[in-house]
Amino acid sequence: MNKTYRIKDIARLSGVSTGTVDRILHKRGKVSFEAQAKVEKVLREINYQPNLIARSLALKKNYKIITVTPSFAEGEYWAKFSEGIDKTRQELFSYNIMVERFYFNQYDKDSFDALIPQIEESGCQGVVIATLFQESVINLATRLDRLGIPYVLVDAYIENTHCITYYGTHSYDSGYIAGRLVMKQINKEEDDIVVFRFIRKGNQGSTQVAKREEGFRAYLSEQGYQGMIHTVRLYGEKEGDNKERLDAFFNKNQQVKAGIIFNSRACLLGEYFEESGRTGHFKLIGYDVLDANIKYLKSGLITHLIAQRPEVQGVNSLKALFRYLVLDMKDEPVNYMPIDVLIKENITYYNNYI
Repeated sequence: MNKTYRIKDIARLSGVSTGTVDRILHKRGKVSFEAQAKVEKVLREINYQPNLIARSLALKKNYKIITVTPSFAEGEYWAKFSEGIDKTRQELFSYNIMVERFYFNQYDKDSFDALIPQIEESGCQGVVIATLFQESVINLATRLDRLGIPYVLVDAYIENTHCITYYGTHSYDSGYIAGRLVMKQINKEEDDIVVFRFIRKGNQGSTQVAKREEGFRAYLSEQGYQGMIHTVRLYGEKEGDNKERLDAFFNKNQQVKAGIIFNSRACLLGEYFEESGRTGHFKLIGYDVLDANIKYLKSGLITHLIAQRPEVQGVNSLKALFRYLVLDMKDEPVNYMPIDVLIKENITYYNNYI
């Protein structure tokens, strides 16, 4: 883990000459694209950090990184992501890496759009962007491209951007897996399914949620699912009466035997089932390992949670910008996180920072 790699070690692992490695590390002379790629791959694999060079560079410059994420309360999904950012910020303190937080309302696209001019004028050197609103993210990315400011995407990968890297799960495959979990628990000829969605302002849903649902429906279609897929729209904030909406739906649709919510708020459904006494045999699948979700997973009101290690995403996204800005190293363009499937029997042993 703490091995010191010499230039000749890197050359041996890369299959190139020591002179080539020296030119790449010290930016002297030209090398072929193929050799550059081989050496950079090895540098990533051994987590090579030329500390003395980096430190001398850092002493001459401050680096301000902006993170653009939904606002959150303690214990929520984006709080876990922020913990990863905090850990890495402390680790990189000696390199003059500073982090400034920008928050938006995840149920209101306009709140994201209002941040774009502020980010443009911030004088930052890099940005980490949570990609809930695709059109808005593309707008921000285009402006950052014009300014020459590198950015990392998290939450869902968005094409048509020039991000230096992406850290997160494969949203479509995640939904596909969720479809398989549901189908294992129902009768595909007789039982209906409900998809719970949240009401958002700005007429644009979450990018990640949309891709997950696409994968979910694809699996059901491939398996010849013959029931109906219902949709119930809920309030994500406390401005509406979800209980009334849910009571009306379940009183009318007793053939619905399973449901899924494609974001981290499965606990809202768990709370409803617990308080309404509708514990029955309903199968609910949700996302993300939050304390509130774990409670209902352990009680059986949630049968599965699909997790994506937000703290690790926070760590990796900030480190990617550090490597790019200070060490002049690039991560792989797309870095998919593990898709973890959790049940009450294994949740006790799960650590999202693995």
